[in-house]
Amino acid sequence: MKWLQICRIAALWLACFTTAHAQNATTMESRNKEIIATAFEQWASGAGVIFDLLADDVEWTITGNSRISKVYTSRRQFIDEAIVPLNQRLSKKIVPTVRALYAGGNTVVALWDGAATAADGQAYHNTYAWFMEMKGGRIVKVIAFFDAIALNAVWDRITP
Repeated sequence: MKWLQICRIAALWLACFTTAHAQNATTMESRNKEIIATAFEQWASGAGVIFDLLADDVEWTITGNSRISKVYTSRRQFIDEAIVPLNQRLSKKIVPTVRALYAGGNTVVALWDGAATAADGQAYHNTYAWFMEMKGGRIVKVIAFFDAIALNAVWDRITP
């Protein structure tokens, strides 16, 4: 009888722990998703950029074969080697339109479209998928996918 009571108590404890853990994970996912949603909204309205959320030691991987594809190991390196040179090729900066945000664990995935005008007056359009790992409200790791052909066209056509 005592063994059965211990098993019941253990089962109840496990159920409570699992429920609490699931609730904490859901809360964290919701909080991270909201942080990213707000950052994109501010960026779209011109009141900020999502790059303000990057941890100083962020690891940002741009996949594929674009002119800027590689692994960046700090916020400064990523901004200096990817964002600044791209912005120098644009007369109107990229304005994001989020299609969808997904959260799972400490990762938020953003599927979004960017529209800008290149320095030569031609339109720049691209679709991005960013897999962002969050910690303490900051982005600590990103794997980014986009159309390298569209980026390379602007990169090769315009010299800052």
